[in-house]
Order: sequence, then C-alpha cells, then structure tokens
Amino acid sequence: MHLIQDTRDMLKDHVFLGKALRIACPVAMQGMLNTIVNMVDTMMIGTLGATAIAAVGLANKFFFVFSLLVFGIVSGGGILAAQYWGNMDVKNIRKVLGLSLLIALTGAIFFLSAGLLNPTGVMRIFTESEASIRLGASYLVIAVLSYPFTALTNVYVAMLRAVNEVKTPVMTSCMAILINIVLNFFFIFPTRPVLLFGMELVIPGLGLGVVGAALATLAARITESTVLIFVIYWKKWPVAAKISEMFGYSREFISQFVRTASPVILNEFMWGLGTTMYSLAYGRMGDDAVAAITIATTIQDIVVVLFQGLSAATAVILGNEMGAGKLKRAEKYATNFFILQFLVTIAGAVLIVSGRWFIIGWYRITPEVARDVSTLIIVFALYMPAKMFNYVNIVGVLRSGGDTKMCLFLDTSGVWAIGVPLAFLGGLVWKLSISQVYALVMLEEVYKMVLGYWRYRQKRWLRNLNAEL
Repeated sequence: MHLIQDTRDMLKDHVFLGKALRIACPVAMQGMLNTIVNMVDTMMIGTLGATAIAAVGLANKFFFVFSLLVFGIVSGGGILAAQYWGNMDVKNIRKVLGLSLLIALTGAIFFLSAGLLNPTGVMRIFTESEASIRLGASYLVIAVLSYPFTALTNVYVAMLRAVNEVKTPVMTSCMAILINIVLNFFFIFPTRPVLLFGMELVIPGLGLGVVGAALATLAARITESTVLIFVIYWKKWPVAAKISEMFGYSREFISQFVRTASPVILNEFMWGLGTTMYSLAYGRMGDDAVAAITIATTIQDIVVVLFQGLSAATAVILGNEMGAGKLKRAEKYATNFFILQFLVTIAGAVLIVSGRWFIIGWYRITPEVARDVSTLIIVFALYMPAKMFNYVNIVGVLRSGGDTKMCLFLDTSGVWAIGVPLAFLGGLVWKLSISQVYALVMLEEVYKMVLGYWRYRQKRWLRNLNAEL
C-alpha cells in the first residue's frame, strides 16, 4: 500500500516530473540516436559477413574501455558541477570543466597512441581469429583518431547537463549521426545501381569496407565536437569559459575533485576493463558467438538508453537539490526515480521481447546466429529489473551525493569477483552456449542490486558537497 501511495504521489508531482523529463528525455533521445546509428553500422558491416561484424565489434571494445574512462571523468566532474549549479557557483563549474578536459584528453592521447602504434596487438587481446585481427586492425587505426574529439564532446555535454542545458547536445548528435550514415553508404560500399520507385539510380561509393566505416565515424566525431563548441561559445552559456577560467585550482578544490571524481574514474575504468574481459571469453568462442553478442547488445541498447537518460536526470536533479541544501526534497525525489525506473523497466522488457524478431530480421545473419540473438535478448529481459535498478541507484542516486567509493566497490567487485570468473568458466571450461554464459555473467547485477539497495537505505549519499568546501 505504501508503494502504491508513493507512486500516486510521484505521478501527481508535476514539478518533479517536469524536471525529470526535461533532462531524461533529451539524454535518452541522444542515446537512442547513437544506438540507431550503431545498428545501422552493424547492419551495413553485416553485409560483409559475420567476420566483419566480429572484427568491428571487438575493435570497438577498445573504444568501449576508453569511453568508460571518459564517462568516469565526466560523471565525477558532473557530480560537482551539478551541486555547484545548485548554489549558482559558475566559477567553480568552469574549473571543473578545465580539469575534466585536461584528464580526458590525456586519456584520449594514451589510447590513440596504443591504437596507432600497435593496432594488431590490440586486436590480439580480444581474439585469436586472424581474419578478425586483420580487419579489426584496419578499422582501429583510423577510428582511434576520433578519440580526442569524443573526449572533448563528452566533457562539454556533461557540463551542459549539470547546468540543465540538454537540447543542444541532442541536435549536434542528430547532425553527427546523419553524417555518419550518409558517409557509411559512400565509404563502405562500391558504386552500385539501386532500384528506387521503379527508377534505377547509380549510388557512388568507394567500397572501402570496414575502413570506410571508420572514416565515416571519424568525420562525424570531428563535426560534432566542432559544432557543439561553436554553439556553446556563440550562445555564451555558463560553460563558455576562457582558458584562464579553466585553471588555477585551490588545494581545497583539488582535494574535493580527487575525493569525488577519482573513485568514479577508477570505477568506470575498472568496470569497463572487466566487461572487456567478457569479450576475451566471447572472442574465444568463435566469430558466430561474437556476432550474436554484438547484435544482441546493440538491440538491448534500445531500452538501455532510457535508463541512461533516467540516471543522468537522477544525478543532475538530486545534485542540484543537495547543492542548494534541500536534502529532504532530494530524498523524496530519489524515491520517485526508483518508482519511475520500475515502471519503465516493465514497459522496456515487454517492448524488447515482443519486438526482438522484427529487429533481428533486419540483419543478414545465419539462422543459428539469429536464434542465439533471440535467446540473449530474453536473458537480458529477465535480468532487467536488477540491471536497471543499478543504473539509477549507482550512476544516479549514490553518485549524486558523492558516495563514489561505494559505487567503485559495487561495480568492481561485481564484475571481477562474479562476472569475469563465470565468463571464462562458462565459455572456455564448461563449453556452454553464448546465451548460457551471458546468463551467468548477468548474476553480477543481482549481487549489486542487493548490496546497492542496502547502501541506499543507509542514506550516506545524502550530502551537500558545497558545505564541505
């Protein structure tokens, strides 16, 4: 009865719903657009065969680790920026921007160097298939050039979210996605005739295959970051900082940034490294297994983006409220977000299970791979309540108040103590199917949900970080 009453109160709280939707919807839309372009990429590359899908999928695991490092940096900085915005402290927001850019670009250069100097060596980490290594390396050596632009874009987007400006990143993402898709057609495929409305048209193309996909991604990332920064400074938003305003940190500021952000950075990097270990196990189960998990993950992202939006809204709104000293309201809003999470989880699970074969039909894959994809999606749906609770609780609630050390413990212990051992045992020792291995790996989400809920109930996350400066 108490839960029913809380749900009714949440649905009647138009101020809360307005705030949540203003942030969650654009973030989710941006994620959805990225997911769609990933699906289009996979389908286009899929015409080149399962090996091409596996090669690009594994090459993008390197990007996945890098992107999680950047996500950790911008999440840690975003926690502070959101609380500073609650106190209208623009000066310190710009310093958070500067320090986040410095760390993110340093990380980008490190990953770029590894990908440029030894792309084959990077691919050998993920697979033993010589065909996948060769194709993946040719893709990676170009794709890594986009990493600094990705870092730049993500830092500015995080700072914009902290000050409740979320529409512009969606527009720049739309533009980048359109560029990516158009250039994919031109770069991946050779010149070919296409029948359109009864007329035969000749579509020009370079026929570069996976190399063309990498070039399209690079062009899109460069355009996105350039346009985003131009708009920020043209409109003179709070994050339109001069170089001098981004630097010059006090000891107290550095101390607070390190205490808050470093566990998040380490959290995302260690979690990303752990989930990449899954790919090492999958990569040794064959190209079909890699193709199935790559496609299934892309399809799953259709609903995951909803929770990325919800968790982003949770972190920003709770951070703003706690930064303004309104702890009671922040606690109430946290309850509201969990109720929203549960309702969206039910809808998302029904959507993805009922529509899975419709989407699978878009891919040119063998019946065996298609069946594996279908089973993987069902496994994902069964674990959704736990996984999506963790999204909102860890990325949103706990981090919003600076409880980042516990988030680090939850994610790293889950992936390294449960997920990674089970991935290798299931895939390489017990010789289970890809869907069975995935089901074992997802047990980490149940562990994190139980321990994470206990931590939430302790209320150690309910803090005003501004008062601690």
